[in-house]
Amino acid sequence: MNPSAAAGTIVDAVELTTAVNRRELQRYLDRVGDRWPIDRAALGGARVDDEQGAPPQRERGPEFVMVLVSQAFEGMPWLERVYVAGSLWDGLEMGATADVHCYTPDEFERKLLTLPRVARAVQTGIDLMAEPA
Repeated sequence: MNPSAAAGTIVDAVELTTAVNRRELQRYLDRVGDRWPIDRAALGGARVDDEQGAPPQRERGPEFVMVLVSQAFEGMPWLERVYVAGSLWDGLEMGATADVHCYTPDEFERKLLTLPRVARAVQTGIDLMAEPA
Protein backbone atom coordinates (compact mmCIF):
# COMPACT_ATOMS: atom_id res chain seq x y z
CA MET A 1 0.00 0.00 0.00
CA ASN A 2 1.39 3.38 -0.83
CA PRO A 3 1.93 5.73 2.20
CA SER A 4 -0.15 8.59 0.81
CA ALA A 5 -3.16 6.30 0.35
CA ALA A 6 -2.82 5.10 3.95
CA ALA A 7 -2.60 8.69 5.19
CA GLY A 8 -5.73 9.62 3.26
CA THR A 9 -7.57 6.70 4.79
CA ILE A 10 -6.57 7.79 8.30
CA VAL A 11 -7.65 11.37 7.61
CA ASP A 12 -10.96 10.13 6.22
CA ALA A 13 -11.53 7.99 9.35
CA VAL A 14 -10.77 10.93 11.64
CA GLU A 15 -13.21 13.12 9.71
CA LEU A 16 -15.89 10.44 10.00
CA THR A 17 -15.47 10.14 13.77
CA THR A 18 -15.40 13.88 14.43
CA ALA A 19 -18.32 14.90 12.20
CA VAL A 20 -21.59 15.72 13.92
CA ASN A 21 -24.40 13.48 12.69
CA ARG A 22 -26.83 16.19 11.63
CA ARG A 23 -29.50 13.77 10.48
CA GLU A 24 -29.69 12.12 13.91
CA LEU A 25 -29.48 15.53 15.55
CA GLN A 26 -32.61 16.60 13.65
CA ARG A 27 -34.37 13.41 14.72
CA TYR A 28 -33.41 14.19 18.33
CA LEU A 29 -34.86 17.70 18.05
CA ASP A 30 -38.03 16.22 16.58
CA ARG A 31 -38.33 13.78 19.51
CA VAL A 32 -37.82 16.58 22.02
CA GLY A 33 -40.16 18.88 20.08
CA ASP A 34 -42.89 16.25 20.29
CA ARG A 35 -42.82 16.73 24.07
CA TRP A 36 -42.10 20.45 24.46
CA PRO A 37 -42.03 23.40 22.08
CA ILE A 38 -38.34 24.38 21.95
CA ASP A 39 -37.53 28.10 21.91
CA ARG A 40 -33.79 27.68 21.58
CA ALA A 41 -31.38 24.77 21.04
CA ALA A 42 -27.60 24.83 20.86
CA LEU A 43 -25.05 22.06 20.57
CA GLY A 44 -21.50 22.43 21.81
CA GLY A 45 -18.80 20.15 23.12
CA ALA A 46 -15.64 18.47 21.90
CA ARG A 47 -17.17 16.96 18.75
CA VAL A 48 -18.46 20.35 17.63
CA ASP A 49 -15.04 21.86 18.40
CA ASP A 50 -13.42 19.07 16.33
CA GLU A 51 -15.73 19.83 13.43
CA GLN A 52 -14.81 23.51 13.68
CA GLY A 53 -11.08 22.71 13.44
CA ALA A 54 -9.92 22.65 17.07
CA PRO A 55 -6.47 21.08 17.54
CA PRO A 56 -6.37 17.48 18.79
CA GLN A 57 -3.98 18.29 21.66
CA ARG A 58 -6.38 19.82 24.17
CA GLU A 59 -8.55 18.95 27.14
CA ARG A 60 -11.72 17.72 25.46
CA GLY A 61 -14.44 17.92 28.09
CA PRO A 62 -17.81 16.38 27.22
CA GLU A 63 -18.22 15.17 23.65
CA PHE A 64 -21.62 16.91 23.32
CA VAL A 65 -23.27 19.67 25.34
CA MET A 66 -26.94 20.09 24.42
CA VAL A 67 -28.70 23.22 25.64
CA LEU A 68 -32.49 23.31 25.30
CA VAL A 69 -34.66 26.28 26.24
CA SER A 70 -38.43 26.09 26.50
CA GLN A 71 -41.10 28.06 28.32
CA ALA A 72 -42.87 24.69 28.69
CA PHE A 73 -40.22 23.67 31.27
CA GLU A 74 -41.81 26.17 33.68
CA GLY A 75 -43.12 24.33 36.74
CA MET A 76 -41.44 21.04 35.76
CA PRO A 77 -38.67 19.79 38.06
CA TRP A 78 -35.26 20.33 36.52
CA LEU A 79 -34.18 16.72 37.03
CA GLU A 80 -37.30 15.44 35.25
CA ARG A 81 -36.63 17.65 32.20
CA VAL A 82 -33.00 16.57 31.99
CA TYR A 83 -33.85 12.90 32.47
CA VAL A 84 -36.49 12.88 29.72
CA ALA A 85 -34.46 14.99 27.26
CA GLY A 86 -31.34 12.94 27.99
CA SER A 87 -33.19 9.64 27.46
CA LEU A 88 -34.21 10.85 23.99
CA TRP A 89 -30.55 11.34 22.96
CA ASP A 90 -29.26 8.40 20.92
CA GLY A 91 -25.64 8.09 21.98
CA LEU A 92 -25.07 5.15 19.67
CA GLU A 93 -26.13 7.13 16.58
CA MET A 94 -24.32 10.29 17.72
CA GLY A 95 -21.20 8.42 18.77
CA ALA A 96 -21.23 9.67 22.38
CA THR A 97 -23.51 10.68 25.19
CA ALA A 98 -24.56 14.29 25.73
CA ASP A 99 -24.44 16.57 28.74
CA VAL A 100 -28.04 17.82 28.45
CA HIS A 101 -29.17 21.15 29.93
CA CYS A 102 -32.87 22.10 29.96
CA TYR A 103 -33.90 25.60 31.05
CA THR A 104 -36.78 28.02 31.00
CA PRO A 105 -35.87 31.33 29.30
CA ASP A 106 -35.27 33.02 32.69
CA GLU A 107 -33.11 30.14 33.95
CA PHE A 108 -31.20 30.17 30.68
CA GLU A 109 -30.28 33.86 31.04
CA ARG A 110 -28.90 33.16 34.53
CA LYS A 111 -27.01 30.04 33.42
CA LEU A 112 -25.31 31.95 30.61
CA LEU A 113 -23.63 34.01 33.33
CA THR A 114 -22.91 31.20 35.80
CA LEU A 115 -22.15 28.06 33.75
CA PRO A 116 -19.21 28.45 31.34
CA ARG A 117 -20.09 25.15 29.61
CA VAL A 118 -23.55 26.49 28.69
CA ALA A 119 -22.22 29.89 27.62
CA ARG A 120 -19.56 28.28 25.43
CA ALA A 121 -22.06 25.92 23.77
CA VAL A 122 -24.25 28.89 22.88
CA GLN A 123 -21.42 31.23 21.82
CA THR A 124 -19.26 28.84 19.80
CA GLY A 125 -21.50 25.83 19.18
CA ILE A 126 -24.17 25.16 16.61
CA ASP A 127 -27.41 27.16 16.87
CA LEU A 128 -29.82 24.40 15.98
CA MET A 129 -32.75 26.74 15.47
CA ALA A 130 -30.84 28.84 12.91
CA GLU A 131 -29.62 26.05 10.65
CA PRO A 132 -31.17 22.80 9.61
CA ALA A 133 -29.57 20.11 11.76
